[in-house]
Amino acid sequence: MKRTARVTWMLVSGLLLVTTVFAPAQVTAVEFAIVGPRAVGMGGAGVAVTTDALATYWNPAGLAMQKSTDIRVQGSVQAVDRLGVKDTLDAINSINLSNISAANQATLQGLLNTLNSGTVSGVAAAGLYWKGYFGDHAFGFNVSDVATGGEFAPTPLSAAISGTTLVVNGQLAVRGLEARQAGVSYAYAFSDRTFAIGATAKLMQGAAYNASVSVFQSNGDINFRNDLGKAEISTAIGIDVGAIYRPASWLRFGVVGKDLNQPTFDAPGGQEFKLVPQVRGGVAVNPYSSLTLAFDGDITSNKTLIPGIKSRVLSLGAEQTLPAEFLSLRVGALKNVEDAKSIITPTAGFGIRFFALRVDVGGGYDFREGQALASGSLSMTF
Repeated sequence: MKRTARVTWMLVSGLLLVTTVFAPAQVTAVEFAIVGPRAVGMGGAGVAVTTDALATYWNPAGLAMQKSTDIRVQGSVQAVDRLGVKDTLDAINSINLSNISAANQATLQGLLNTLNSGTVSGVAAAGLYWKGYFGDHAFGFNVSDVATGGEFAPTPLSAAISGTTLVVNGQLAVRGLEARQAGVSYAYAFSDRTFAIGATAKLMQGAAYNASVSVFQSNGDINFRNDLGKAEISTAIGIDVGAIYRPASWLRFGVVGKDLNQPTFDAPGGQEFKLVPQVRGGVAVNPYSSLTLAFDGDITSNKTLIPGIKSRVLSLGAEQTLPAEFLSLRVGALKNVEDAKSIITPTAGFGIRFFALRVDVGGGYDFREGQALASGSLSMTF
């Protein structure tokens, strides 16, 4: 498979996973989503450097660190294919099921063994974000959707013979949660923006789904939308709190805690889905005014919707801007240190500004066909 086709499948699959499906759990959490092309291009670093409208997501304290008015629309998606699930599914669906020889059954079982340990997961976010200020006070608002999901084999899949054809015992499970939210943020800066604190209150609608899908598909690919059940809809309030400390003009420290009140949503089967608090920290350094170096790291180890897979992402990035921010160039890298199968994923991106209008894009790929990211935004900044 060509790399371009591979990346396209991963991103599309990630979008389908995260926007459509979830299976219930009593207490769990989701990974910290990388939102916006600037953060994507800088390897996922955003806690200490984000001062535009996306600070309503990354760290509400960042709203007060710069006097500006900003409105933007963004979309981001991230997909991870562990152990080549896509290629394995393609190989399985190309098998001649009428051939019930021991050799063909062994070939099918070998592929199923890969599925038994392989997983696919995805994260996506999209929305409208606004920021304004009045003196040292800053305000923000966003209407957005942050979705997470994953696919795995809940019990071992096995090959068998039924009459004159090969069959697979067991199905794949697909889990996901849409957190549709309207958030209002407030931040205040002290001592000439040496220190800032902020908070975001979110009215959240959770859409929970549960799906089981067959390994064999008529078109060779799993069609998640065709196998969905009815969504379980419920609402909750979420609280995010953040702070930024700038001891020098060239140095900033940031920390944010998300969903500190543990919003809980109903899930199919009479169970509940609880968002456990996420805490992430960041450092930003400006060796000179047009260069920013940033490092972020999850302080908490976040569970995911896939059993046994956790997320603690470390991010490193740099941004070089040209005069008047006409062009911003970004590079970075990220790694999930809690996932043994994760490798370092390089990222890159750029932004172009024409007066108040900004266009930004960012992306990343691990070059082992395991993880891909993409993001884009359109904004007006004054």
